[in-house]
Amino acid sequence: MRRLEGAETTKVLHVITRLILGGAQQNTMITTSRLDPEKFAVTLVSGPQTGSEGEIIGEVRRRGVRLLILRDLVRELSPWRDLLVFVKLVRLMRSGAFSIVHTHSSKAGIIGRAAAKAAGVPLVVHTVHGWGFHDRMWAPRRWLFVALERWAAALSDKLIVVASVLKETGLRHGIGREDQYVTIYSGIDLGEFDRPQFDTARAKKELGLPAGVPVVGTVGRLSAQKNPDDLLAVVLKVVRQMPEVHFMIVGDGPLRGRVEESIRAMGISKNVLLTGIRHDVPDLMAVLDVFVLTSLWEGLPRVIPQAMAAGKPVVCTNVDGNAEAVTHGLNGLLVPPKDPDALANALLQLLQNPGLAARMGHEGRRRAANFSAEKMVKDIEELYHGLLNKRAAQAVASGA
Repeated sequence: MRRLEGAETTKVLHVITRLILGGAQQNTMITTSRLDPEKFAVTLVSGPQTGSEGEIIGEVRRRGVRLLILRDLVRELSPWRDLLVFVKLVRLMRSGAFSIVHTHSSKAGIIGRAAAKAAGVPLVVHTVHGWGFHDRMWAPRRWLFVALERWAAALSDKLIVVASVLKETGLRHGIGREDQYVTIYSGIDLGEFDRPQFDTARAKKELGLPAGVPVVGTVGRLSAQKNPDDLLAVVLKVVRQMPEVHFMIVGDGPLRGRVEESIRAMGISKNVLLTGIRHDVPDLMAVLDVFVLTSLWEGLPRVIPQAMAAGKPVVCTNVDGNAEAVTHGLNGLLVPPKDPDALANALLQLLQNPGLAARMGHEGRRRAANFSAEKMVKDIEELYHGLLNKRAAQAVASGA
C-alpha cells in the first residue's frame, strides 16, 4: 500500500477543467499555492481552454504551482477526448504515486474521480463550487448530470461544498451521504480589499467617472447565470429616479455583445461603465457605494465576500449560497431572482440612505473574516490530515 503519512510530504493532485478568471479557479489557485510545502507536494492539472472571461494560467505558474496542461481535457462532452483524458490521468496518478486526488468542477470532477479509483489512489476529495445542474436546465440534461454526480460521489471520500445549501441540494438529489459532506467557504485575500487610505476621487477620475457621483457595481462573467439583462433593467429604473447614479460592470463573457447593444438601445450609455476584464478588482471595489449581483443561480460567489471585505453593502438575489454571506437587513439586502423592481427598490433604499449603507458595509467587513484564504487553506489541510490519519489507522487495524 502507498505511504499515507510520515516524514516525507504527501503527494496531492488537483484536477480542474479550465483555468479561466472565475471563482472556482481562483479558489483552486489559492489552495494549490498555499498548502504547506513541507507537508504537501502539490501538482495541478487543467485543460487548455480559456475564453472571453480571461485566464489565470500565467498567475498560477507565477505562484510556483506545478501545473500540467492536458490538451484533451475540455469542457464540452467529447467521448473520444474524455476517454483519452481518463487514460492519461490514470497513468499520471499511478506514476506520480499520489496519496490524494482533489477534483474541481463538474467535468474534471467526474473523469478525475473515476481515474483516481482506477489508479488506486487511496483518498479522493471533490469540491462542489456549484452543482453542474440547476432547475432552469432542460430536464433530461439535468437528470444526466445528477446521475453522474451520484455515481462520482460513491467514488469520493469527502465532498467539500463552498456553501451549506449545496450540501442540502446534493442530498435532496441523492448525491452522496451526509457524512461525506464538509463545508469550507471559498477563501479570499482579505487584506487586498481593506483600503482605508485609498484615493477614491483619483480612481474615479482615471475610470472616467464624474466626481462625487454614487457608484453601483458588479463583478462577474457576462453570462446567462449572472443575468445581465435584469441588471440593465435595474439600471434604467434607478437612473430614472436618481439620474446622477453610475453603474460599473466589471467582467467579460459570451453575452458581452448583447449587453453593449442593450445599453445603447436603452439609452443608458452615460450611466454605465463596462470595463471588460480587469485585474485590479480591489481598487474597483473601493470606488463603489453599493455592490449588486443579479445571478439566477450560484454556489457562493467569491465577489460577495470581496465586497464585504471592502466594506460595501450588498444587494443580491436570494439564491443558493448568497444568503450564507448576506443576512437581509444586516450587511445587505436579499431580493427574489428575476425581479428587477425589487432589485431597483433595494438599491434606491441604500443609495438614498448613506448612513444605512455605511452600517451594512461595516457589518459586512466584520463578517468577511469567515471567508479568509488562511482559514480555507487551514481547513483543507486539516481535512487532508484527518483522512490520512483515518486511512493509516485502518491499514494498521487490517494488518493486525
